[in-house]
Amino acid sequence: MTLYIGNIAFSMTGDELQAAFSPYGKVTTAKIIMDKRTGRSKGYGFVEMENDRDGYTAIDELNGREVNGRTIKVSKANPRQE
Repeated sequence: MTLYIGNIAFSMTGDELQAAFSPYGKVTTAKIIMDKRTGRSKGYGFVEMENDRDGYTAIDELNGREVNGRTIKVSKANPRQE
């Protein structure tokens, strides 16, 4: 299951994002989206969990919680539009 994570601290790294989600299940990938022009974080990212059960647990536990000084928003990611 792929999760959308919004309102991420601009200083957060992909490794820190993975560490925040790993207590709730196996994280396959954790990626923070970067601005191509400036190279800075756009303040959101995606985490892929190994299965849906772990994904929903992470949503329940982390949505609205403070991580690295920011209250993050966690939801199931919408399928990518072509």
